[in-house]
Amino acid sequence: MENKELELQKIRKDLKEMIARDLALEDIKPEEIGDDEILFGEGLGLDSLDAVEIVVLLQRNFGLEIKNMDQGKEIFYSINTIANFIYDNKDKVKTP
Repeated sequence: MENKELELQKIRKDLKEMIARDLALEDIKPEEIGDDEILFGEGLGLDSLDAVEIVVLLQRNFGLEIKNMDQGKEIFYSINTIANFIYDNKDKVKTP
C-alpha cells in the first residue's frame, strides 16, 4: 500500500509539472494545482483544446491512450483521477 501511495505521489507531481509547463499556464505553478481540484471549467479553467493536449501528454509520457472521450471526461476530472488512471493502467503501457 505504501508503494502505491509513493508511486501515485510521483505521478501527481509529474502531471502537475507537465500540465503547468505544456499547457502554458502562465500564472500557475505546479504546486498550486490541488490534487482534487477540478481541471476544467470553473476549476483550473482548462478547455477542450487542453484536453486534447493532455491526451497527447499521456501518450507521449506514459504510453497510454484514451480512445473514449466519455471515459476521458471522468479521467480528466482532477489530478487524482488522472494519476489513478495512469497507475491502474501502467501494465497496458504501449512503448513507442
